[in-house]
Amino acid sequence: MRKIDVYDTTLRDGNQAEGIAFSVEDKLRVAHRLDEMGFDFIECGWPNETNPRDLETFARARDEDWVNAKIAAFGSTRRPGIAAEDDSQLRDLVQAGAPVITIFGKSWDLHVTDVLSTTLEENIAMIEDSVAFLVSTGAEVFFDSEHFFDGYRARPDFALATLQAAERGGAQCVILCDTNGGSTPSFIQEALGAAQEALGVSIGIHCHNDTGMAVANSYVAVEMGASQVQGTINGYGERCGNADLCTVIPNLRLKGGFEALPEDRLHDLTELSRWVDEVALVSPNQRAPYVGRSAFAHKGGMHVNAVLKTPTSFEHTEPETVGNERRVLVSDYSGGSTVLHKLQHLYPDLDRKDPRVRDILTVMKERENAGYHYEAAEASFELLARRVFGEAPHFFELHGFRVIMGKHAETEDPFAEATVQVEIDGDMCHTAAMGDGPVNALDKALREALRDHYPEIRDMRLVDYKVRVLDATDGTEAAVQTLIQMRNNGHTWGTVGVHANIIEASWQALTDGIVYGILAERLKNG
Repeated sequence: MRKIDVYDTTLRDGNQAEGIAFSVEDKLRVAHRLDEMGFDFIECGWPNETNPRDLETFARARDEDWVNAKIAAFGSTRRPGIAAEDDSQLRDLVQAGAPVITIFGKSWDLHVTDVLSTTLEENIAMIEDSVAFLVSTGAEVFFDSEHFFDGYRARPDFALATLQAAERGGAQCVILCDTNGGSTPSFIQEALGAAQEALGVSIGIHCHNDTGMAVANSYVAVEMGASQVQGTINGYGERCGNADLCTVIPNLRLKGGFEALPEDRLHDLTELSRWVDEVALVSPNQRAPYVGRSAFAHKGGMHVNAVLKTPTSFEHTEPETVGNERRVLVSDYSGGSTVLHKLQHLYPDLDRKDPRVRDILTVMKERENAGYHYEAAEASFELLARRVFGEAPHFFELHGFRVIMGKHAETEDPFAEATVQVEIDGDMCHTAAMGDGPVNALDKALREALRDHYPEIRDMRLVDYKVRVLDATDGTEAAVQTLIQMRNNGHTWGTVGVHANIIEASWQALTDGIVYGILAERLKNG
């Protein structure tokens, strides 16, 4: 089994994505998590005098223990017309103290003449001089051949000459970069083959995803002999992002038989993907291959029936291999097999012929016809099933709520106030709260009423709230569907509400979410 080095650039290239900005603490947390997973190289940023955050990151990383990974600093070749040892940003790279330094240089003549405004000969010298200087300091040096594939397409001899300059300088690995993300697998093969003939050092691959082919291009390059693959967790990066290592890694192991991460860590990949999304404050891609919540989700009745009998009929690998799980979705496409499967984790001995299975299916389809969708609201489905079975939890009884929206002046923000009256074990609780909006105010008021009786709610938080108009032709009288996601201790669940009044729809989803959260915690704790 051929070993492939996995080089993660989430904390540098991924940090350049729109909407992502890792703090120093974030970078160190993520780096340690990647180190635990067995990544080979972790690029933590570009340390230079204009980037104090990355300077601090590397300063702190020098004093911390790293078990599996080597920390890499990223930077550029020297500037035109200056000696490498006199270039301040190269000195910053050395002073960062990382055991690996990766520098990029131009392999496309267009960039040399039109961006750097220098000659092709000077660019070749810049690459060789910079690599040689960094190697002389004792660092392991990689060369990122920026725009290599565009450069090879435009002028093959020059693009290959830049690689040879890095090799002469002493680079231990030369990485071919599809910086614009516009190459196809067949062209990757052609250009990489030429690079292999021209070089005697190891070759890596770094692909961007502007045509949606970054993962495929990375896989093809490894098949051809590339020994290092670069990318980011969840594909973060500029424009359309980088090759997604959460897809690349299992592809290499499960489809190609290559050794990427240690085999015993592959099952942690889904958790890693979602954890990094949480640190980055990014909503997870539900349809991401391998690690997305929908990656092994099944909906159609005949489809579900087949996969429950023979999982390989509709799954290319076992979800547990990457730490994911099979999900069977309930909808108006569902049949008895789907509903039975969903219920069996609640009632393991339930028989398909039990009339309550058909009762739940009937009620569910009636409610879906009215606009309730349970695919993303599995907590609401479980509560529905418990009601049909006569086992609905009864934590409180609503005696009324009221929401007031107001505004004191045109120049001021509106305010929302909610009052809630509920009965808990015979005690009447009447609470009020202010919020950013009506749903937020209701949430706060209800929590205030419940928190002394149900301490489980203290760590619950609402993480997503969506509203959908079910029939726009009804205008402002249209019924709306609200979907809420809540989270507690890493467990996320969804609930749904439907009504012509958006506050009532939200109340349904909100109370389902809180009731389910209390129930789940109590069942977990016995």
